[in-house]
Amino acid sequence: MKRRAGASEKKEAKKQKLLEELGESWLPYLTPRDAEFHQLWKTSYSKLLLRKADKIPQELHHIVQEAFLILQKHNCFFQDLVRIKEKDFLTPVSRILIGNPGCTYKYLNTRLFTVPWPMEDYEIKYCHPELFTACKALIKLNDYLNIEAVQALQEPNLSGTKETEDTAVTDREQDFSNFIKGSLLEDQSSLYTPRNDCTSLKYRTSYNLTLLNYMDPLQMPYLKQEPYFGMGNMAVSWHHDENLVERSTVAVYSYSCEGSASDKVNEQDVEGRDPADWHVGLKIAWDIKTPGLAIPLHPGDCYFMLDDLNMTHQHCVLAGFQPRFSSTHRVAECSTGTLEYIFGQCEVALQNLQVDSDSAALSLKSLEVQVVKEVEGIHNETSLVLGEVGKGERTMEQRNEIISCFLPLLTERQELRKEWTARCQCQLAMSLPEEQKPKCHPLWKDDDPSMPLPYDLEEVIANLQTLLE
Repeated sequence: MKRRAGASEKKEAKKQKLLEELGESWLPYLTPRDAEFHQLWKTSYSKLLLRKADKIPQELHHIVQEAFLILQKHNCFFQDLVRIKEKDFLTPVSRILIGNPGCTYKYLNTRLFTVPWPMEDYEIKYCHPELFTACKALIKLNDYLNIEAVQALQEPNLSGTKETEDTAVTDREQDFSNFIKGSLLEDQSSLYTPRNDCTSLKYRTSYNLTLLNYMDPLQMPYLKQEPYFGMGNMAVSWHHDENLVERSTVAVYSYSCEGSASDKVNEQDVEGRDPADWHVGLKIAWDIKTPGLAIPLHPGDCYFMLDDLNMTHQHCVLAGFQPRFSSTHRVAECSTGTLEYIFGQCEVALQNLQVDSDSAALSLKSLEVQVVKEVEGIHNETSLVLGEVGKGERTMEQRNEIISCFLPLLTERQELRKEWTARCQCQLAMSLPEEQKPKCHPLWKDDDPSMPLPYDLEEVIANLQTLLE
């Protein structure tokens, strides 16, 4: 908890310092209408690659855009309740997470669980056949983006301006059915990639999920204004994407619904970016010397943040006039964020538990400090530890050593519970439809003998602190 708060405070301090330096002025930024645009892209943003819609197979466009509409039709997009600087917010963008079965993705103190897309060796049931069709289309898009990212990373010079200058990519203009047959992701012998193979191109591009977004700007009563460059309305503020494998690529398919010609603003009347078009904005993190970029996103365009771009730069999404869908494919760090991992941790904790064959009483096999730390980190056996500590069989030194390792874990647990309770009871949470409200699971009743400790741990913590005095 303290570690996360410290990082947040440092980030906020940097932001305030930057805004103070700017005063009433704006930082410069370039769009394709500026003569220096391509040169700036090549020198300062070369790891941002744009793939224009006409370079992507038309069949893929068709099935992906149809998938967006299916998910919208079945009311699958929801605003997330996130936490920023100790305050709760509903995201202006509505989202759904789709990906490998059991994977999760965490951002802004909110963890999302995947709706699984169809994969071999997994029996997945969908409540409607159209949802199967949509998820199948998105894993095909995932395959395509994986191949494109691998090829881009293999190029000797990463230059995002290639596509904007319409350089031919004949080796990539392949028949859609052929590329699916040769997909790198057909080799799915390991669902979760090992953490120690960070140099592998496949490892850094094997997207295990996609975070889908939808927003209609005209339905939003208020959108934040971009604060540094004066770029206009933001759908998503400046950020680095979180919870990703280090140096992994992020790939984004963008689809803004077609509007009428009258929706377009006369370019001669516009300074900077055209507010009618959706854009991705980029800047070097905390740099006020290098101009930013605002790159227009037309229906069906894709862009890739390659290698370490997501670490060294920040990006935002600038709203246009039309509703927009996007599919943002990521290599999420799931080593501790899958159902498989959670079940494994439960097994580890239970290995320290033993049951008396006659009385069925529960006891612990070991109270070694390292074992207690591991088990309490998993949070399974709390009341048994306290029971053992209370016995007179241990010296004061042994008792204090166990309490000293146990107390910080218990204190952190209490802080997390208080934060979650506050989030469940905040005004925004209570205003959500019943099926979307955050809830405490499992349902905790302090008089339930199966519960190891009361939900509120203040008294328990106070008693342990007294024993140490």
